[in-house]
Amino acid sequence: MSTLKQQIAAEARRLGFQHFGVAPPDPPAGFDRYERWLAAGYQAGMNWMATERSRFRRADPRRILPECQSVVVLGMHYHPQPAARKTAFKISPSRGKIASYAWGDDYHDILPDRLRALVAFIETQVGHPIPNRWYTDTGPILERELAQRGGLGWIGKNGCLIHPQAGSYFVIAEILLGLDLPADDPFPSDHCGNCTRCIDACPTGCILPDRTVDANRCISYLTIEEKGVIPSDLRPKLGSWVFGCDICQQVCPWNQRFAACAEETRFAPRPGVEQPILRDELALTPQAFNRRFKGSPIKRAKRRGYLRNVAVALGNTGTPADLPALEQALADPEPLVRAHAAWAIGEIGDEQAQKILNARLRVEGDKM
Repeated sequence: MSTLKQQIAAEARRLGFQHFGVAPPDPPAGFDRYERWLAAGYQAGMNWMATERSRFRRADPRRILPECQSVVVLGMHYHPQPAARKTAFKISPSRGKIASYAWGDDYHDILPDRLRALVAFIETQVGHPIPNRWYTDTGPILERELAQRGGLGWIGKNGCLIHPQAGSYFVIAEILLGLDLPADDPFPSDHCGNCTRCIDACPTGCILPDRTVDANRCISYLTIEEKGVIPSDLRPKLGSWVFGCDICQQVCPWNQRFAACAEETRFAPRPGVEQPILRDELALTPQAFNRRFKGSPIKRAKRRGYLRNVAVALGNTGTPADLPALEQALADPEPLVRAHAAWAIGEIGDEQAQKILNARLRVEGDKM
């Protein structure tokens, strides 16, 4: 490793990145597979992925930054400490499940300052400004392939990047640089072997044979990116997940043996966020939702989407004791919340549930 590259790696580590590598800015070998994924409609409602401009830029990093000579790839662990992980597997039916990356602060708020600081450090070392562009899950770039080419791990059957000593609980970032740095060797091996635990464990069957995911059926997509009605046939499969899903990572042997813990304190779980009491969540007003989830990834679902998810979870796990909260949700100003609350009441299905639905049907003006 060159002296400059060593200095950059050391500064990246000081800034909180546990993984560092350098990849060449060559066109991604997996771009044709990405095109086939789009052609099949597996991006679901994430239509920005399929725009002509997005596809054009994803085909070659130099279309984003023509001066690009190297891509610095970085990873930061987000998974909580073992005690918090243990409780995540033992959740009361009255509580919801939230993907562990969302237990603390939003990584989109944590990483940008670190990336800007690393660019500033590099420019100081070379003594002049450098053309650059950085992303963390925000740009038109096939970042997992770049990370694999930079030596950070292999792409598993569940589509996640897996590091042999750290598992897959880490977020990825990359910096495109107009600076020639020695590239690392690509990660050489696929260590999934014959294992199919992630495929077998997925409740909706969304994991595809080519190490991609059909977002139309993915619980993470349905509870975060889907802005409308969750298909009724998929609702029972969501279980008690109300934001994201960790199932395919939880069952992965590499995570069970080697999952690394977060060092960044802002990833630490906020009180009550990792296991929210479902019936209480339905009472969140817009103001309370914004206060509670300020700076949290959960804000991405917005209140209407989050309460929709909570209602579905209650339909899957609730009891007659949850009917008062669901009845109150039938009067929510958001039709999306009302529709899924009605479904949940129907799933609980006792005599009182039927009376509640009949009473609401007489006044409900939305056909959702």
